[in-house]
Amino acid sequence: MTLDQFRPQVQGIVQPVVNLTRRLGVTPNGLTIASFFVSILAGIAFYAGGVVLGVVMVALNAVFDALDGALARDMGIASLRGDFLDHVIDRYADIFIITGIFAGGAASWPIGVFALTGVLMSSYLGTQAQAVGVGRYYGGILGRADRLVLIMIAGVLTVLIPGEIYGLNYLGWLLVIFGILGHYTAFQRFAHVWRQIEKE
Repeated sequence: MTLDQFRPQVQGIVQPVVNLTRRLGVTPNGLTIASFFVSILAGIAFYAGGVVLGVVMVALNAVFDALDGALARDMGIASLRGDFLDHVIDRYADIFIITGIFAGGAASWPIGVFALTGVLMSSYLGTQAQAVGVGRYYGGILGRADRLVLIMIAGVLTVLIPGEIYGLNYLGWLLVIFGILGHYTAFQRFAHVWRQIEKE
């Protein structure tokens, strides 16, 4: 993942927000659940043609998703249950957002399914690595943080520069990219885990 490389640099920005949420009595699981609901709203907004609202909800999903783990670690209550909940919610969020985009007409259903399977398979292989004893692996060209930022950029461009290129707007072409790079990332993760298994 490209954006995760900058996580140490943004820690100074995130920490004050973590401190604020802690003072407000917000819990990590509360943030995770909030990210779930805003992802539903994002999907509905994209489906209904409300790209601006969809982008705002995706941004909130990204913020809540970044904060829940940071808050849990700051409070010293990070747990397997919280981690499990976070991953389940993230996958549902991916489904709601991407389905909303292509069901709303940004791309055809085959393109949408191509994008969705690429996203889900890359995420699945990242955690399946742990199931076979290699440990979680989130390497590869396209991660979740990257996808969320790209959706926001494509959404803004779709609003500011409306129009289509070969029948697709920016969000539609983004789904094509998600399909290609998602499956490529899945292959990268598979190859890495396969090599690690062979070493054992």
